[in-house]
Amino acid sequence: MRWSELELEAPELAALGRERLEAARLVMLGTIRADGTPRISPVEPFLLEGNLLFGAMTRSAKARDLTRDPRCTVHSIVTAPNEGEGELKLFGRVEEVRDPALRNSSDEPWWVPLGDDRALVFSVDIQRAVFVSWNLEGALMTVRRWSPERGTSASTTSYP
Repeated sequence: MRWSELELEAPELAALGRERLEAARLVMLGTIRADGTPRISPVEPFLLEGNLLFGAMTRSAKARDLTRDPRCTVHSIVTAPNEGEGELKLFGRVEEVRDPALRNSSDEPWWVPLGDDRALVFSVDIQRAVFVSWNLEGALMTVRRWSPERGTSASTTSYP
C-alpha cells in the first residue's frame, strides 16, 4: 500500500508518522544481506505524490540488498534518550520507481532521472505499520498498529 492509502486506512497513525518523517528527515532502513543477515542504513525519506520514497546510490550495499530482496523495514530515528519522541515502524517491500514524472518530482540534488545509473529511487509498499507514543509524565506507552488483516488498533500500557 502507498503512503496515501495508509493515510486513509489509519489516519491517526499516518499523521503521527508523517510528523516524525518530516521533523527528522532521516530514517533507518533495514534490509537483508545476501547471507541472510540484517543490514541497517540511514536514508532520507520523501513523501511525494502519495508515496514514501528514498534514493540509494546504485552501487551501495542497500541498493544491492533491495534489488535482490525487496523486503525491508523503516524506522524513524530517535534523537535522544528519554525525550519521548514517537517511533514510526513500517514493514513491507520496495519497488523501484521507473515513472519519469515521479522520479523527477523532487529537487533534491541526488535525485537523478530515469536512465541515469548513479542512483535508484525506491517506493515503499507498506504491509504493516506501527507508531509508538510515549507519555513520560504518566509512564505510559501507546502502540498504534495497522495491518490489512487486522485493520487499526491501539493499546496503552505502563512502562517500564
